[in-house]
Order: sequence, then C-alpha cells, then structure tokens
Amino acid sequence: MAFATIDKGSKYFNTITYTGTGASLANTGVGFQPDWVWIKGRSGATDHGLYDAVRGVQKDLVSNSTAAETTQTTGLTAFGSDGFTVGALAKLNTSAATYVAWNWLGANTTVSNTSGSITSTVSANTTSGFSIVSWTGTGANGTVGHGLGTTPAIIITKARSAFGSDAWYVVHQKSWGNDGNGLVLNNTAGIYNRVTDLAGTGITAWSSSTFTINQGSASFLNNTSIPYIAYCFAEVKGYSKFGSYTGNGSTDGTFVYTGFKPAFVMWKCTDNIGENWCMLDNKRDTFNLSIRRISAESSAVEAVGGGSGTAIFDMLSNGFKHRGSGSVSNGSGNNYIYMAFADSPFVSSKAIPTTARWFAKTI
Repeated sequence: MAFATIDKGSKYFNTITYTGTGASLANTGVGFQPDWVWIKGRSGATDHGLYDAVRGVQKDLVSNSTAAETTQTTGLTAFGSDGFTVGALAKLNTSAATYVAWNWLGANTTVSNTSGSITSTVSANTTSGFSIVSWTGTGANGTVGHGLGTTPAIIITKARSAFGSDAWYVVHQKSWGNDGNGLVLNNTAGIYNRVTDLAGTGITAWSSSTFTINQGSASFLNNTSIPYIAYCFAEVKGYSKFGSYTGNGSTDGTFVYTGFKPAFVMWKCTDNIGENWCMLDNKRDTFNLSIRRISAESSAVEAVGGGSGTAIFDMLSNGFKHRGSGSVSNGSGNNYIYMAFADSPFVSSKAIPTTARWFAKTI
C-alpha cells in the first residue's frame, strides 16, 4: 500500500500545552478527536500519562515505569471532537502546573483484526500510517494483525496487566531489521539483544498486515492470558519519518533530512551509554533553537538549556540540524534512532515540480 503525501500534518498529529486547574478540565485545540494522548507535566516532576481509545478512557500507562495499566477515575475521562478532558489526577491537572500533550489520530473506532494467528483489536489510520493494537497473549509464537496495510517502521509495546515488572519494548525495523533486538522505553540503556538479553522474546518479522512474535521465555510480549498494547507507525511522505543518524560531536551538528518541517521529534542513542529518550516539539519552542526537552523514561521536569552540550537543534523546512555537541543527541560517532512528525512538508503534493518552476521563471 502506497501512502499519498500529507500536506497538513496537524490533521493527524498535534501538540497542545495547558495549565492545570485542579478540577475537571476540557482541553481543546487539537484539531481532531485523538485516539492516543500522551501527557507530561512540564513544571512538576510527575509521571507521564498515556491514554488511548482502544484501551478506553481512565486506563493509564506510564512510559517512565514498568508498572501495569491502572484505572484512574480522575485521569483522562473523555476523548472529545477537538481534544480531551482530564479530571483532577495530580500528574495531569494540578492547579497552576503546566503540561504538554501529544495527540495522534487513529480511526476513531475499533475493529477486530484476524489477519494473524492471534486476533487483535485495532484502531488504524491508513492515511497517516498509525495504528493502536491490543491483543491477549497466547504464550507461544504467533502473528498479530496491525491494520496498516503497509509494513511498520517502529512498534512500541507494553504488557497491560499482571506482570507489572514488564518493560516497554521498542523495535525499529528501519534501523536494525527483523532480529527482535530492541530498546526499552522506560530506561536509558542501549539496544538489547533478543537472544542474550531478552530470553529469546521479540518481534522478529514485519509485513504489510502482521508482525511476528517469537515468544521465547520472557513475559513482556505474549504471555498467556495477559493483555498487551502496541503503537505501530509506518512512514508517510511529508508527514512522518523514522530513521537513524550518527552524531558528529559539534555545535555545527549532524543534519537529519526528513522531507518536512518537524512538529515533533523523539530520539534515543542506541549505544549503551545511558542517554535519555528525548522529545522536542514546536508548541513548547515556537522558534529556533528548540531547547525544551522532556525525557520519556523520566519523571523529571522539562529541561531547558542552550549550552553546547545540551540536546538542542533547529527545526528546518526539510529536517532538523543539531546545535549541541553532547552525547544525549549528537555525540561524536554515537548512533541514534528517531521518530518525527510534520508541521508542513518540504514539497506538498500540490506543488509545481521543480523543473516546471524553473521553466516558469525563465520564459
């Protein structure tokens, strides 16, 4: 399945910021009804809160923890047509505290997917290449349908219950292929080897309809009777990019081409040097430099800085350019993966081809 170019990324992904009230608060301005909302306190050292429409409102996961899903009756209480409502849960809505929320559009509905040997429940947006997938573990090797119609580039998974010590598992097909090796979202370690570090467990194949689980002897992916959730992404021209780069250790740093002006970038060093999962966006920094960093694996407050060793970069019309020399984002010879979503494409699907523009200028 070939995706068309998306000319307005904010129709499918958008960031909003808000200030807590300590009482029920409807947040609007997203521009669509989100199916996945990821919230983090900026001014307070609080846990992340991840909610999605497949698991349902009030069902809270924490990216900086191995904890199982909890029901938070005063957490995210509703998905609205232009945003979401939060209750008085302190980590989402303390009076006068500041927050950021990243929002993705799924299908605004769910379907049963029987493409794989394990039946899944899926909310898939085949235009933007994003799906939310839930399934119940079988304790054996199997395949799970993701609903995208094209091969995912990155999959993020988490056990929802019982095995509260089970880590988040992240595989990045474009960077290290179908070997099941992966990163852990809730820590700063480098790539884990499926065979030697993950007890043989991992996602070992990807197709346009399913991903394949090699269960091994670990419980974080497909343990018997345990519910799981996965967030799957495929690249869409002008909207999303998932790839890797090598740092150069300079304030005239590595340039990463995405083909669009980024609205959001998350990245991680894959070498085992203990660096953060970092997130920058265009709503906390509305102009360059981008310096307001939140770490997915940490409850820490938003980091703000502009020194040469800080993770900072310019968001440009066709990618991002590092301006910091530190190993968290641009260490010399260090390897990184990233996921990026667009503010606007470098060249839209309606643009006049380059040769036509040149001809128009010279006749």
